[in-house]
Amino acid sequence: MSSADFMDVPQLATPPSSPRVARFWHRETAEKEPSTWRYAALIVSTQMGRDTTFESVVACDADSMDDATFQADFAERLAGLPSVEAVMLGGSRALGMHGPDSDWDFAIYYRGMFEPQRLRDCGWEGVVSEIGGWGGGVMNGGAWLNVDGRRVDVHCRDLDEVEYWCAEAKAGRFKKELLLFYVAGIPTYVLMGELATGVVLSGVLPKPDYPEALGREALRRWTTDSVLSLGSAVSALRSRGDVVVGLSNAGRALIERAHAVLASRGYWVLNEKGIADQAG
Repeated sequence: MSSADFMDVPQLATPPSSPRVARFWHRETAEKEPSTWRYAALIVSTQMGRDTTFESVVACDADSMDDATFQADFAERLAGLPSVEAVMLGGSRALGMHGPDSDWDFAIYYRGMFEPQRLRDCGWEGVVSEIGGWGGGVMNGGAWLNVDGRRVDVHCRDLDEVEYWCAEAKAGRFKKELLLFYVAGIPTYVLMGELATGVVLSGVLPKPDYPEALGREALRRWTTDSVLSLGSAVSALRSRGDVVVGLSNAGRALIERAHAVLASRGYWVLNEKGIADQAG
């Protein structure tokens, strides 16, 4: 790449200072403004201290980006959205229990109003819900995306809501909310559990311990509910021969009992995946 390449670029095309952001930026603008892409490629090669041709920078596609670089790049993009105060990595990757095909779970923590359109404007393939579009409550919205060949979930977390339910959990109080993909419902203390088990990538967030009061109350409530669910299962099978309802309630009872056992151990449960095996 020569200095002539630089001079051909329109002066209004100003790339970000971060080479990581510049890589995203030049890919997004490539089709619309090839000269702008060339400019960003020059910035990347210059800031990274390499004598690199334009073609080789172009060939540095996202598919070859390692996970650590992807994580930093994506978190930086999320952190730059209006109202976002912190970004967290969650799920199996935060716990170091992921496999090569595991998806990515990120959460953005915002204060006040967050406009989902800002996330759509990033141009990533996928679906972005409105706030409240995932049922409201704990799951108040987010996105299912495909970013650089990776399956990525982004959860929207209202800091006012998070702080409220954390205070409730500390006092031993919580609600269970009906939610798609959850057999026994999702407890509101999941918001506290996410803070305790996640990895903060941007901003500052607390890392709470499991409250003793929550452990006692969660053990009591989940145990009570499991007994009731099992009783309903037995009744459905014996009295009516209703196999569907009977087995459904039996499965729910098993999950509720697992919740109770894990709560007694002070173990954070964020979803129902493998919960019976975890409880033992």
